[in-house]
Amino acid sequence: MASYARSNRRSNNSADYWPGFVDAMATLLLVMTFLLSVFMLTNFFVSQEVSGKDTALQRLTRQITQLTELLSLEQTKKQKLEDSIASLSASLATSDGEKSRLQGLIGVESGKSKTANAKISGLSGSLEDQKKISTGALAKVELLNHQMAALRRQLAAINASLDAAQARESKNKTRIADLGKRLNIALARKVQELSRYRSEFFGRLRQVLGDRDDIRVVGDRFVFQSEVLFSAGSAELNPLAAIQLNQFAQALVSLEGEIPEEINWILRVDGHTDATPIQTPQFPSNWELSSARALSVVRYFTSQGVKPSRLMAAGFAEFRPLALGDDPEIHRRNRRIELKLTNQ
Repeated sequence: MASYARSNRRSNNSADYWPGFVDAMATLLLVMTFLLSVFMLTNFFVSQEVSGKDTALQRLTRQITQLTELLSLEQTKKQKLEDSIASLSASLATSDGEKSRLQGLIGVESGKSKTANAKISGLSGSLEDQKKISTGALAKVELLNHQMAALRRQLAAINASLDAAQARESKNKTRIADLGKRLNIALARKVQELSRYRSEFFGRLRQVLGDRDDIRVVGDRFVFQSEVLFSAGSAELNPLAAIQLNQFAQALVSLEGEIPEEINWILRVDGHTDATPIQTPQFPSNWELSSARALSVVRYFTSQGVKPSRLMAAGFAEFRPLALGDDPEIHRRNRRIELKLTNQ
């Protein structure tokens, strides 16, 4: 009987740690589930934000740090689990010894031996279950390590792509700057060519027109007094206008054939009036009169062979006078048609 009691106490003592161990393993499974959930969420966010640059990389770096900390914590728990398995193995060895001792007493106390064998079998089964759980946990940790390595490789590839994109961007900026310089040089050359043809045009017209009081050169413009081309209050060219404008049109047609096509130029015809207001059914204000006179000159030039695409008409009414005052001579000077060769 004494031997039987001691056997019961030993069996009870050996079974007391199982509930705590089972709780620990359940907690470990919950932690593993949480870690897997965190990893899946992290992988989702990484796939969504992989196109980001600095901000996405910083976020991924923080997530990797957190996962690394969790992995370190899991490895610590794994070490504790291995220690528990070692303790269980020692307990199993003790149980095996107890089993051998009990088997030696089987002939005397068969009932006690059967009970002991059942308990030992239960302990062996529990130990095998714990070993399977530990093996599964180790496999999950190994899988997590592989996934972490794959994530690091993806980050390295993203960094490489970003570096390559930045290098291409730098080259493109350099190329754009070079193209800008070339374009500015080309534009400057075109402006110089147009200036040269403008000078030739002015020179020819000065020779053709000679020194005339009714046609003046003001800056880069030829100025016709309105009285030379139009009657008072009218936008119809008078008979003498053809004589005045024909020489100008011939010089313009000649120059048009010499200027290369790639040079964009136009002859701008500007109509100006004096400050005296006009109000007729045809011309409600000086705006209409100045614009109509400019259009009449443009139409005449096109009739003489000048391309319409090289002509532009503009009306300025009385708002750009050559001189200020209410003197009749000042009014006469301000009533004018200006011809200007310029670029588009």
